[in-house]
Amino acid sequence: MSQVESNIVEVDVREDLKNKIEPFQKIMEAVKPLQDGDVFILHAPFKPTPLFPILKAKGFSNEAEQIDKKHWKVTFTKRGAKE
Repeated sequence: MSQVESNIVEVDVREDLKNKIEPFQKIMEAVKPLQDGDVFILHAPFKPTPLFPILKAKGFSNEAEQIDKKHWKVTFTKRGAKE
């Protein structure tokens, strides 16, 4: 079986939040086309915990790391349906 290249989509919502722009729609648009094995990387000024169950329901696992005081990088990976 050949390994298909994963898509990696990266979104930084730190500016949006600084400007009081709600980034939820932007995030949902970014993850909508993702397929199994694709990766969505989110940069946010805080750990976006409310997002975790929403994206988990869409089949994403996540790994969060704090890079700086106001910079979190969360990597969401779409899990394949196959075991």
